[in-house]
Amino acid sequence: MAAAFGIFVLTELAGEAGAAVREIQQRFDPKLARLTPPHITVVGSSGLGSIPTDTPVERIRDALAPIAATTAPMSLRLEPPHRFMQTDIVSLPLDPHGPLRTMHERIGKSGLPFKAARFRFTPHCTLSFYPTLTPQRERELLALRVTAPAIIDRLQVYLTRDPQPSKLLFELPLLG
Repeated sequence: MAAAFGIFVLTELAGEAGAAVREIQQRFDPKLARLTPPHITVVGSSGLGSIPTDTPVERIRDALAPIAATTAPMSLRLEPPHRFMQTDIVSLPLDPHGPLRTMHERIGKSGLPFKAARFRFTPHCTLSFYPTLTPQRERELLALRVTAPAIIDRLQVYLTRDPQPSKLLFELPLLG
């Protein structure tokens, strides 16, 4: 996979689901656990590519603030783990329809510029990204379940320039 470079919109997983994902990441992919909090990428990896890094932060905030102000917090089910085709990436998918898709589409129509997306909208929380999985580790990882709901109550906007650490630019609570 190509290095991440751009501005991404995430929603970090807090509470029980976030703690469960963090524990899984620490066990199966300590590097991922060290580099980023458990999260769902709303803009940057699927459906909408990342926002170009030369986009002014205030323009991004001005476009996202009305969406966050009119979007209600969500409690969503994390599906069983799934291995991304022809990779060792394992994630917890979420239903790509409903309020999460509506928010994603509203951001896409906000007037912000986006790079081309490589994949259709497939919301997920990554469990393992960096290590090569042995058949045993893959079976163990795919057998795990996170039963606590993913609580989506804010948007975080990050500047990502791999291999440098990502930098939080701002966050907006969902208030609708």
